[in-house]
Amino acid sequence: MEPSTSLDLILRNGQVFLPDGLADADIGISDGRIAAILPRGGGAAASVRDCTGLAILPGLIDTQVHFREPGMEHKEDLESGSRAAVLGGVTGLFEMPNTRPLTDTAEALAEKLRRAAGRMWTDHGFYVGATSANAEQLGELEKLPGCCGIKIFMGASTGDLLVPDDETLLRVLSHGRRRVAIHAEDEPRMIARMGERIEGDPRSHPLWRDDETALLATRRAIAAARATGRRVHILHVTTPQELEYLSRHKDIASVEVTPQHLTLAAEDAYPRLGTHAQMNPPIRSEWHRQGLWHWLGQGVPDVLGSDHAPHTLEEKARPYPASPSGMPGVQTIVPLMLNHVAAGRLSLARLVDMMASGPARLFGIIGKGRIAAGFDADFTIVDLKARWTIREDWLASRCGWSPFTGAAIVGRPIGTILRGQTVMWDGALAAAPTGRPIRFEDTDYPGNHHY
Repeated sequence: MEPSTSLDLILRNGQVFLPDGLADADIGISDGRIAAILPRGGGAAASVRDCTGLAILPGLIDTQVHFREPGMEHKEDLESGSRAAVLGGVTGLFEMPNTRPLTDTAEALAEKLRRAAGRMWTDHGFYVGATSANAEQLGELEKLPGCCGIKIFMGASTGDLLVPDDETLLRVLSHGRRRVAIHAEDEPRMIARMGERIEGDPRSHPLWRDDETALLATRRAIAAARATGRRVHILHVTTPQELEYLSRHKDIASVEVTPQHLTLAAEDAYPRLGTHAQMNPPIRSEWHRQGLWHWLGQGVPDVLGSDHAPHTLEEKARPYPASPSGMPGVQTIVPLMLNHVAAGRLSLARLVDMMASGPARLFGIIGKGRIAAGFDADFTIVDLKARWTIREDWLASRCGWSPFTGAAIVGRPIGTILRGQTVMWDGALAAAPTGRPIRFEDTDYPGNHHY
């Protein structure tokens, strides 16, 4: 049965990733939403986009980025970071609160949303950072429109965005009901191990922030989650030990892994990249990398996030440990993971689950995450067989570099469509950004009961 209303756009001749897998179908779009899944050649529309030879995926969402605005716009801002995202096939973003000032109040969240309006190329949600000072207000803050949730830094944070002790952790988790994202590195252990850092040698970074630093914090986070009955989301997990442990707590904990930790290994990364391979938690050994893939094969990680954390080349040129931790990744997350799909390390269905339906399911995103009638017309359109090389002139991040420059990739994002509008096609951008705040089930955005 075809739609009775006229269509704005039809995507023709692509392989469409429907909930039961890739299928030969066309997609009819009207008023920014999917109007119908059509048989080949069905329907009529004002505009038609030929997708012959391409796979049409649900819009892919990167659930962890740091866009540095306000306060550190020399590294990145909301416009440049989201532009990098759509060039890389990403339609939605969750942005982190460690800006200057911090995103830890209703006013700071409103200011980010104001800055994003008319400037962000993707749809977006912003985390509110948990602090000792705002713990009792988090239940109200997490319900504000545009908030994707609460973020806890157990270690490695700047200034007041640090929850290093169990008492404050319990206070934070006791206020509110949404899933809380946690950076799990144990601050006391890191302080005690600072002597493990070797001046000028970033290879010592994973020795300082060792496996036990991560596992100890993850265990503490789960204990606090159990004590408060609060769901948590453990970010950028880097050790097989953590994933084995978390596999026994999936009723209360979801898990993120990053393309960097799935792709890079210390034995090659630090000699080749130096401080450009420095991030928190660290790039670890090949044994760790293989362990992450083992547990990914067991289904334990739920989502992929890039942890896009740009710094300038000048900042990264400082001798370790004065060099800042973090690397860009929002533009390369989809290409890197498509390359892993091409190599047989994970299925396309698993990638879609980890970047579309998984984020929608875990965080209560409304109208996104799958290709189905009534959902937002968000699509990541890819050529699964394209062979290409990541080059510096393709990168849009203000920091101007990537640890993956020169990487040979199989699989390329060709188009990024957001609510029926083509924002990127074959490297060319739309005339203007059209990103809006993502809608969540558990927030008080206007009309949230009338979707």
